[in-house]
Amino acid sequence: MLDVFAGSGAMGLEALSRGASRCVFVECDREACRVIERNLEQLRLTGAIVICQDAVRALREERARGRRYDLVLVDPPYEEWERYAEPLSELLPELLEQGGLAVAETSARVAPELPLDLVTTRRYGSARITVFSR
Repeated sequence: MLDVFAGSGAMGLEALSRGASRCVFVECDREACRVIERNLEQLRLTGAIVICQDAVRALREERARGRRYDLVLVDPPYEEWERYAEPLSELLPELLEQGGLAVAETSARVAPELPLDLVTTRRYGSARITVFSR
C-alpha cells in the first residue's frame, strides 16, 4: 500500500499491523517522518519505507520505478486539495494495480474527482472519504 500525505502514518501502520506486506509512507514534514520511523520500530513492523519528500515528486519517482499498489491512501491538507487534484489525476491511475483502490480524504465540501471509477463517497462530519477503483 501507499500512504500519501501520511502525517503520523496511522493508516499505514494500521494496515501493516493487520497483515499488509508492504507500506510506503510519503510525508514531507521531517518530524512526522521521524514519528513514523519511531512507531515502526516500537511496533516492530517490517515491510515499510518512509519517503520524506514532496508528495508529487515522490509519486513521480514511484511511477518512474514502475511500482504499482493495491491500495493508495491520499489525505492532503483539506485546503490544498485543488493544488494536488491535477497531479494526483495524472499519477494515481498509473500507480494502481488493476482492481486496486484509491481512497481520498478531503473536506466534506469537496467532491474529489479522479480519472478512476467511483466506488463510493461518504461524509463524516467535516470530512469526506471517497473510494475509487481501477
